[in-house]
Amino acid sequence: MKKALVIGIDDYPDGNELSGCVNDAISVGTILATNGDGAPNFDVRTLTSNEETVDCQALDAAISSLFSDTAEIALFYFAGHGLINSAGEGYIVAQDGKPGAWGLPLSEILTRANIAHPNITSSVIILDSCNSGQLGEVPSLGNAGNVSAIGDGVTILTACHRSQTASEFNGHGLFTGIMIDSLSGSAADICGRITPASVYSSVDQILGTWDQRPIYKANVQSFITLREVAPKVPLEILRKLPVYFEEPTNQFDLDPSFEPDRENVPEEFKKVPVSEENAAVFKELQLCNRHGLVVPVDADHMYYAAINSTGCKLTALGAHYRKQAELGRI
Repeated sequence: MKKALVIGIDDYPDGNELSGCVNDAISVGTILATNGDGAPNFDVRTLTSNEETVDCQALDAAISSLFSDTAEIALFYFAGHGLINSAGEGYIVAQDGKPGAWGLPLSEILTRANIAHPNITSSVIILDSCNSGQLGEVPSLGNAGNVSAIGDGVTILTACHRSQTASEFNGHGLFTGIMIDSLSGSAADICGRITPASVYSSVDQILGTWDQRPIYKANVQSFITLREVAPKVPLEILRKLPVYFEEPTNQFDLDPSFEPDRENVPEEFKKVPVSEENAAVFKELQLCNRHGLVVPVDADHMYYAAINSTGCKLTALGAHYRKQAELGRI
């Protein structure tokens, strides 16, 4: 079971309104609910200030419910105001937040995620709010015997550093806009899996040195998949890598019979018969080449590797997926 609580607050009082947080929450909730093929993914509960009042009580109750019971993954996403008070305590701000009762302390959110383990295998906290990078810097959580601020199975991903603001752009939080693109597939690995680490990598690369800087922290021992999309290389092809390459350092020999094009090949090869079986294998190897798993030997392109009867070999990434296939993990 995978469950997600997604909260977006635009409607703050006294001129403190925001404009993109509700859109962010709706978009994040929608994309998390299904995988790329439409199959169910997270069981999502969405709270947005345009539909109901997300006050301190509602915020506290919803987060408490998220980290109760059992689940494979519990994910909390928040878009709204965040702040650090004069005592250095970080908060996500509820709709009725005020001095002395801003909303929920970041330390409290982290404590609830920490103590949820092992009933909840993995907890993921994603915050698109100002000063959110303070999460995970709390020295004491009141969790007896736990010396780690970030407990077992907990992952933190925040829009900015503790001293920075979280910007909005084109109707979305800048951070969340990139995250949505990442969850749509841009952060997927070869098998189509999207993880918190790959989302962070995408955000980190897109935001420049002078932009807000995302924060990623994790204490995990298992692979966390936030969403799955179509693999870049079909899994049945990846499973063949140990067949094509009996050892990770082996070369797969090619010759002109693998190349089906007879219109543009040199004249001396036009009469060489094309093997349909070889051509089918070559098509799969070319796909692996396009995604960085295989490279031609002594040639710039796979076409010339076949015409010149050299071959192809695995890259380091290809050797990794070959090993995964060999171990039955694909």
